Amino acid sequence: MTHAFIFPGQGSQSVGMLADLNATYPIVQQTFEQASDILHYDLWKLSQNGPKESLNQTEKTQPVLLAASVALWRIWQDQGGSSKPSFMAGHSFGEYSALVCAGALAYEDAVSLAQDRGRFMQAAVPEGEGAMAAILGLKDEQVIEACKAQAQVVSAVNFNAPGQVVIAGNAAGVEAAIAAAKKLGAKKAIKLPVSVPSHSSLMKPAAEQMAERLKDVTITVPKIAVIHNVDTSIKTQAPDIATALVQQLHNPVLWVATIEKMIAEGVTTLIECGAGKVLTGLNKRISRQTTAKTLEQALETAA
Repeated sequence: MTHAFIFPGQGSQSVGMLADLNATYPIVQQTFEQASDILHYDLWKLSQNGPKESLNQTEKTQPVLLAASVALWRIWQDQGGSSKPSFMAGHSFGEYSALVCAGALAYEDAVSLAQDRGRFMQAAVPEGEGAMAAILGLKDEQVIEACKAQAQVVSAVNFNAPGQVVIAGNAAGVEAAIAAAKKLGAKKAIKLPVSVPSHSSLMKPAAEQMAERLKDVTITVPKIAVIHNVDTSIKTQAPDIATALVQQLHNPVLWVATIEKMIAEGVTTLIECGAGKVLTGLNKRISRQTTAKTLEQALETAA
């Protein structure tokens, strides 16, 4: 079996996440406590009790998701995971989790980066001025054209699965693109409960800040190949990895292409290492040639 680990981004968080696993594996809460010491607030308490509105704040969501993914990776290692994955990849912010688990970023550094990245993103576009929406049932090209036809800033930013593309931009642009997509025959056009228009050109100020912030962080060559979702390439030099992390802030997530790259490299099993099962659902839509499962399912299989 050639397998890859994939790490989720925003949208996979939920109040009470990982509670069942924590009851069995103390390393879950320990991993959250390690992050809490850096952030100076109780990250585990937030993940378990919310409130949801606080958990969904970008600067808090990202550290929570990082801690969840790293905790699961540590469980896998402690349980003698069947073999080292051939590849890793992360959806949007999940790329930071992938780089930590691949040995390219220290967990402590990534926790601080996660918080700062969230702050930079929220500061780039004041709350209420940005928006995102999922467009279902259209071809990628149709969604791109629906966005291009608008006078406001809006673009296709997440190519998540066939017939599922997320758009982002300023609020008026997203509303106009939703109307255009419906006229083109979209089955659904759903506004997402976020105010930060991730991966759109409006995130360039955040990208500039992140470029400066990354200069203070040590990045090493990953021990496991990480496929970057901004261009589906594998970076082996620290400056190139840093550049990819900057570029991904204001460029689309090429998730379908990332999974297709893994399949072309011989991957047969995709294991989602993180909270929830969003990516597992997407991956089943992308390819029927591969087995898609969560890490919890993989642990049950290995037991």
